[in-house]
Amino acid sequence: MTDTLRARDRVARTALYLVLAGGLVLVVGPFVWMLLSSFKPEAEIRANPPTWWPHDLTLANYGSLFDRLDFPTYFTNSAVVAVVTTVGNLLFCSAAGYALAKLPFAGKRVLFGVVLGTLMVPSIVTIVPLFVLSSNLGLVNTVAGLILPYLAQAFGVFLMRQFILSIPDDLLEAARIDAASELRIYWQIVLPLCRPALATLGILTFLASWNNFLWPLVAATEEETYTLPVALALYAIGQNRTEYDILLAGAVVVVLPVLVVFVLLQRHFVRGIATTGLK
Repeated sequence: MTDTLRARDRVARTALYLVLAGGLVLVVGPFVWMLLSSFKPEAEIRANPPTWWPHDLTLANYGSLFDRLDFPTYFTNSAVVAVVTTVGNLLFCSAAGYALAKLPFAGKRVLFGVVLGTLMVPSIVTIVPLFVLSSNLGLVNTVAGLILPYLAQAFGVFLMRQFILSIPDDLLEAARIDAASELRIYWQIVLPLCRPALATLGILTFLASWNNFLWPLVAATEEETYTLPVALALYAIGQNRTEYDILLAGAVVVVLPVLVVFVLLQRHFVRGIATTGLK
């Protein structure tokens, strides 16, 4: 009986590994093909059937990308928007989450309900009123106009509030007994304990801001304020023809910063996802 159970366990484990391996191939496969195809000439990219390994390895795609695009300007715009948006969300969402989780005040439940309600509104619905408001404030075609609408988001408030709920109230009460102000408690006690949640929020916010396409396309109509995704789409995708060689090379460049951020913070990211909302 024991040998039969062990055999069944090995079969089940092998089947699980095969399913996970298949899922890994499905997820990673397109990125690997994108990376390899960025070193192919366009004729080979368009070849049918498609090839995995480039027969004629070339760096001309990246050369054309940097020659045709004002890459330093677009990269700087994307970096500034993503970094400032991420820092703003980390600061404001954690402060709002702390208030909603640990501070008693009138209307707290109603306010939290409003935050949850905004999560149910599709972002595409707010594009037109957001553009009208930004235009009236003179923020169109400015980097500030790309940042301010996303400086604090409902999901970040919800994520931080759920994580901060797991911090023991006794710890905060002990700090209050020692005459610590709420600002000091938030800055010196709550924030250090929220590193996993902050890493999670930081990665998700940076990823969303770096890859954001629709709002920068609407709010930035001059080249000086283009971000990388917008510039890449406008230059590589024409009315009659898509230049896949430039597009794939640009996609690799766009993906690299996100991979670097995730690799640096992946330990905290996994922990934050696993522990948020346990209480």
